[in-house]
Amino acid sequence: MAASNSHSASSFLFIVSFAVLVIFTGSSSAQLSKNFYSKSCPQVFSTVQSVVHSAISKQPRQGASLLRLHFHDCFVNGCDGSVLLDDTSTFTGEKTAAPNNGSIRGFEVVDEIKSKIENECPGVVSCADILAIVARDSVKILGGPKWDVKLGRRDSKTASFSAANSGVIPPPFSTLSNLINRFQAKGLSTKDMVALSGAHTIGQARCTTFRDRMYNDTNIDSSFAKTRQNTCPRTTGLPGDNRISPLDLKTPTAFDNYYYKNLISQKGLLRSDQQLFNGGSTDSLVKKYSEDTETFYSDFVEAIIKMGDLQPLTGLSGEIRKNCRMVNN
Repeated sequence: MAASNSHSASSFLFIVSFAVLVIFTGSSSAQLSKNFYSKSCPQVFSTVQSVVHSAISKQPRQGASLLRLHFHDCFVNGCDGSVLLDDTSTFTGEKTAAPNNGSIRGFEVVDEIKSKIENECPGVVSCADILAIVARDSVKILGGPKWDVKLGRRDSKTASFSAANSGVIPPPFSTLSNLINRFQAKGLSTKDMVALSGAHTIGQARCTTFRDRMYNDTNIDSSFAKTRQNTCPRTTGLPGDNRISPLDLKTPTAFDNYYYKNLISQKGLLRSDQQLFNGGSTDSLVKKYSEDTETFYSDFVEAIIKMGDLQPLTGLSGEIRKNCRMVNN
């Protein structure tokens, strides 16, 4: 009888242990933590912030570019640093995929950060985590909210041109339903989508992304359209295609709620931006954020932390790259 009880007890313990293992391996984000590098690389935050601050001081547009890197990384096969990889003989990376080609930037800033961190804590901090910290610091430096970044992601050993090209990153001519569906596919709600779109309160866009809206859309302020047309000619081709305009004409280098105020005035630069305030289900949220900066900030923080939890590589998966542009050896 005693032997039977002992056997039952050990079976129960095995089942419980296995269940716990399944819970934690099934949800990688559970392994991310705010103090992941507190012992192994405590200076990581000050090192990143110093480089980001210097980059934004030289060119304020860099803040938006660095924030965008985190978004474009996470939406393609999770937050794994794959967006940073250069092409190799065995795979074509994500840098030349349609959502990124000719527009994604900030790689040199990441290189500088990685080089400094490798000198301080070699082989410890992942490129994927650097992107998450850089996104937070960019927002904060440009006047936005601050949050504690969850860390512990590892880097992918490959990248996917086809996945980046598959439409997971919403294009600038998206409809509202398309935007909602693309974010829902990543486990992000409509509220998350509207809040994260507020990142367009900073940064610039190329003429190719808004030309059609400036010349053909009717849900647009006419004087705003005329001003943009001065920058962006109707005819396609260079140099016009590469001319840029601020996503937020009022305060292009301040992380504030003017993006939403612009939408209410029908001054959204991208067609996908104006979709958020166009007689649809998200009008009320846009109105709320336009009137209440604090609510926008708190919802943005909640959404970007959720986005940072997308399919991270943890534990023994992936690697810690020495150079963010290439896999080790």
